Formats: sequence, structure tokens, C-alpha cells
Amino acid sequence: MTDTPAPQAGPLVTGSEIARLAGVTRAAVSNWRRRYEDFPAPRGGGVNSPLFDLAEVRAWLDKQRKGQEVSVEVQLWQALRGVYGDDMLGGLVHVARLLAEGEAPRELPADIVRLVRNLAESDGAAEVASSLAERFTDSVRRTGSDQVTSSRVVRAICHFAGEVSPDATLFDPACGIGSLLLAIGSRQGPRRCGQESDARSAVFAQLKADLTGYIGVGIVRGDSLRDDQWTDLKADLVVCDPPIGEPDWGREDLLLDSRWEFGTPSRAESELAWLQHAYAHTAPGGRVLMVLPASVAYRKAGRRIRAELVRRGVLTQITALPPGTAASHALPVHLWQLRRPRTPGDAVTSVRMVDLTAGDPDGSLEPDPEQMAEVPLIDLLDDAVDLTPGRHVEDSHRDYTDEYQSLRRQLTEQVRLLAELLPALVEGDGPSSVDGPTVSVADLARAGLVEYGDPEPVSISDQLDTDYLQGFLRSVANTRRSTSNSGTFRLDGKGARIPQMDITEQRRYGAAFRALQEFEERARRVAELSRDVAVLARDGLGNGALAPEN
Repeated sequence: MTDTPAPQAGPLVTGSEIARLAGVTRAAVSNWRRRYEDFPAPRGGGVNSPLFDLAEVRAWLDKQRKGQEVSVEVQLWQALRGVYGDDMLGGLVHVARLLAEGEAPRELPADIVRLVRNLAESDGAAEVASSLAERFTDSVRRTGSDQVTSSRVVRAICHFAGEVSPDATLFDPACGIGSLLLAIGSRQGPRRCGQESDARSAVFAQLKADLTGYIGVGIVRGDSLRDDQWTDLKADLVVCDPPIGEPDWGREDLLLDSRWEFGTPSRAESELAWLQHAYAHTAPGGRVLMVLPASVAYRKAGRRIRAELVRRGVLTQITALPPGTAASHALPVHLWQLRRPRTPGDAVTSVRMVDLTAGDPDGSLEPDPEQMAEVPLIDLLDDAVDLTPGRHVEDSHRDYTDEYQSLRRQLTEQVRLLAELLPALVEGDGPSSVDGPTVSVADLARAGLVEYGDPEPVSISDQLDTDYLQGFLRSVANTRRSTSNSGTFRLDGKGARIPQMDITEQRRYGAAFRALQEFEERARRVAELSRDVAVLARDGLGNGALAPEN
């Protein structure tokens, strides 16, 4: 008997592609998955980005009468996915070559060539290229990859870049498929230069630019840090969403590189290497807008470089963007803005800090007054050089006077109560109480008077006072018994011993122990308030928010 070959798997689709097929929103597809038990099960992908069999989905849509005619664009995308799988970028390059040159690459199947030509005839080559790029960006974003710049990041950079002169020069040293580089300015306007280490991305970016009518675009292949192909370029605006967390970025080979104007980045600070590379390609008066992880603003390894950026007056603004802006995670990212001074006297004297982390990633990017602060350079140059916007925005809008008076009142009240809590004690009878008749906690437990609680034993009998019990557990004799040779203290409740006293005497001692416990807790609160009010007063006096009373 011969083996029957396994059926070949058909094209897989994402939830957003199902939504396009059915002409509904993504939320509707999610609702279908929850409501209908017969909705097709995922055939691939992950928990957060499942993939479904296209044939099964179409059959289900027809059965539910939710389907509609599949467009040629969708047919093309699904055909590409079926042939290229995880190498969709390779398929896009082949399609772009067909659109640009008219000649079909031999790797492109005949049915895909037919679909491409039919779609280009009806919609135009530029629309086909743009549509495929948009679908690719969306599919990559949903899988949590950093392979492309998210549309939200592109929107944020375009917003803060503002109007760009038609005769300006733009540069993106890690341009990917060109999403960011091609989004700024008009198609007929600025000269655009890009470099990308992934050869397929670079080829597709250039082909897409040519197909969609951009003028003056030049995108080259190569690693920008190790093999800079634009050594003489000085741009008016450098934009970049660089790779993050790359320990092998070439530091050992680039220790003496002239681009490290603010200091040689450590292996852990590849992002600061990209930032300085971008600044090295900035013309006098030109700007840098770069997306960086929030940790770059405070990591210890980058402190010296951050300090130089601030000290020389080239760092103009840091914006903490809303969570969800970046493609692969919900953590906030920062947008750093640098400007190369035209003259030594042209450097900035403050850094604008903008905190949009409480906002919607699809909402307005215009900060409210309480979301930004102009911070003098001297206030940033402390030991940590922490450039996290939220910290400085909060401080700048802080009501030092009201907060200081409130803390002062709290501290005064806590100190008054502290003195009242300290119990009145008189001279004792001599030897320690535990030197007389005692009983072990283990015996009390066996007698049913004590149970072992967390963290200390407690009384479960009217014959034994809990405060008395726990107070003597902390006596010198029991503490010494519970301390190891290494000096580590660990309460040994079972082995501890307490004096034998009648219940009236127990309650007298218990009241004193309870007062001491409350005294210690209040003292800790006083210590915390004292530290808080001292730090606040020192900051307020230093920044002018507070002044000594006349």
C-alpha cells in the first residue's frame, strides 16, 4: 500500500485580512471568534497574532452569509503569502521589479504575475506598490516585529518635524522599506538619502520610491555604523528609527571613529552610537529626530554622553510618546531632537521635556501646558543626568510651597504623637524576667494556648496575652537565641521562652510592649517624612521655588 501524501497547506490569513475579506472591522472578527463555536481554528501564528486557513475562512463566511467577493488585491496578497511564507519581503521585491521593469523575475509564479498585471492595469503600479507595502507593514506590526517602523511612529516624527523645505536634504541611516524617509515632505520636494543593512528592504524602498513618483531618492545597501556609504553627506533633517539592543554594533572596530563627538558608546549603548552617527551627518542648523527606548534617558552606561549632549546645547527636546506608539510593544518610547548650532553662540540653554505618556497613541500629539517643561541645562547636569521627560515635567509643575507646608504639618503632628506613645517606665526589680520561672512557646502550643501565626506566634487563650507573648519573644535573651553565628536573625518561636506571670501582670507588660511597637512604627513614619521634607526643601531652595522666611 502506498502512502497518501499529506495535503498541502493553503494560504493563511490574519484577523485584519479576514476583516478586509468580509468588509467589517477587526473588532467584528474578534467578536465572531468568541460567539461562534464553528469559527475556524487558528492554523499558525501566535496567541496574539493567530493565522487562519484562507479556504476555511471563506467557507465559513459563505456559510454565515458574511462573505463578499474577494478582491484581486486580496487574492494577490494571499497568493504571495502562500508562495513566500515568512519571506514576504522577498515577494514584494519581485512584484516591485515586475511593476518597475515590466519583466517578471523567474522566481515569480505565473498566477501571481497575472494578478499583478491585472491589478496594475486597473489601479496603477504606484497604488499596487503602496498597497502591498501597507499590508506588509500591518502584518509585521501585528506579529510584534521591529522589522518596519510603525505608522504611529511615522506620524509622530512627521508631526514634530513640521514643514520641510522643498530644497532640503533628508537622511535616514536605517531606512528599512522607506516608510519614514518617504513620509516627510512632498514627493517632488526634498532630496532623500537612505541606507539600510537588509538588502531586500533597501531594494524595495528604492523601487517603491521610483514607482510612486518620488524625485531625488537614493537608497544604498550597507551597515551604516560599520560601512557608512554617505561619508560626505550633511543633511538638513536626519530621521531614524534605529535597531535597538545590538551588542555587536562594531564598537571594537570603531573605537577611534570621528563620529563619536560626545564620547565612545559602550557595547550596551548602540542607540547612542546611532544618535551620534545621525548628528555627524547633520548640517549647521540641521536637526535630528530619532526614536529611542525610554531606558536610553537614564541608563548609567550612557550618562557621560548624555551629559555632553546637554552641556554643548545640542539636545533641544525629548518627547515621551504614548504607550503603544512603537510597533512591537506597549512600552513608551522617546523621540529625541538634536540641532547642530550654526555658531558657538547658537546653542540652546534649556531642553524642552514633553510627557505624552498619558495620551492615546492615535490621539493628538500637541502637548498641553502641564505636559511640558523648559528645563535649564544646569538642572539636568546632576550625577545621574536622567533625561526622562516625566520626571522633569512633574517637578516643573510641582507646588513646592503647598507640598512643603503639608509635609511640615504632618511631621509636626507625627512628632507630637510619637512623644505621647513612648510608655512611662520605672526601675525594675533586677534580674531579667526570663531568668526566673519560664515556659517554652512549644509547651504553650502543646497545651493549646498558642498557635504559630505568620510571622509570630499568637495567643488563642484568655490565660495568655498576645502582646505580652510577642513582646518577650523580642527580648534580649530570645533574640540572642535566634541569632546565628553569622549574625543573621531568624525568630525561633518554638524554642523561645517567656516568663510565667498571672494574666493581670501579663496585660500590664503587654500594654507597655504594645506602646513600644506603635512607637517604633510611628518613628519609622517620622523618619520617612523627615527625609521627604528635607529633600523637597533642598530642591525648592535650590530651584527658587522656596525661600527662607523673613
